[in-house]
Amino acid sequence: MTKILELPKRRGAATRESRIAAETAQRTKRQGKTAGGSLVVGGVPSVDLLPTEVHVDRRERAVVRRAWLAVLILAIAAATAVVLVSMLAAQADAQLEQARQETGALLLQQQQFRDVRAIEKQSELLRAAQAVGGSTEVEWQPTLQRIQDLLPSGVTITGVQVDSATPLEAYPQGTSPLQGQRIATLTIDAASTTLPSVPAWLDSLKGIPAFVDANANSVTLDAATNVYTVDMTIHLDDDAFSGEYDLKGKS
Repeated sequence: MTKILELPKRRGAATRESRIAAETAQRTKRQGKTAGGSLVVGGVPSVDLLPTEVHVDRRERAVVRRAWLAVLILAIAAATAVVLVSMLAAQADAQLEQARQETGALLLQQQQFRDVRAIEKQSELLRAAQAVGGSTEVEWQPTLQRIQDLLPSGVTITGVQVDSATPLEAYPQGTSPLQGQRIATLTIDAASTTLPSVPAWLDSLKGIPAFVDANANSVTLDAATNVYTVDMTIHLDDDAFSGEYDLKGKS
C-alpha cells in the first residue's frame, strides 16, 4: 500500500496562502452581499476576474515600495544632517582660525609697543611715589595769609615756625584728651606797641581753615623798646593737606 507524504510548508508560503484564503473568503462574502441585495438599474457592470493571488501580490508590493521609500527618505535626511554638521564644523574651524590670526596680530602689536608699556609702568610708579611723598604737603601760603588777615590792629608777625607730618612718621599728638587730632603746628612770634587782647585774638583764629586749637604761650614786654611780644602756637588738622598729588582725587 502506497502512502502519500505531505511535506511541511514553509512559514512564508503558509502565511501567503493564509492571506490568499482570507482574501478569497472576503471577496466571496462581498459578492454574496451584492447578489442578495437589490438590483441596480442602469449601473455599469463590473466583474473582477483577477485571481486573489494577484491582489495580494499587488498589496505586498505596495507595502514594500512604501518601506523602501521610507528608507530612502531616512537616508536622505541622514545625509542632509551629515552635510549640515560638516558645514557647521568647517565654519567653526574657520572662525577659530580667524580668531587665532587676530590674536597673533594683537600679540605682535603688543610687542611693538613693549617699550611704551614699560615707560607707562614706570610713570605709574613715579606717580604713586609722588602721591605718597606729597600726601602730607600742607598749603602754607593760604593758611599764613589767613592768619595775617586775622591779626589785631597794631600787631605784626616777626617770626613763624612750621612743623608738619611726614610720609614716614605719624605726627605726635597731644597728651590731653581734650586736644584734637593735628597734623601740623604753627608757632608765631608777634609784636605790638600795645597790649593785644589775647582772648579775642584766639577766638578769631577759629576762622582759619583746618583749625584745631591755639594757645598763647607767653606775652612779654621789652622795657627798653616798650614793645609787647606774643608767642603763640596753632594746631591744624588734615584739612590743611593740599591733596595736589592725591591720585584718587584726580581720577
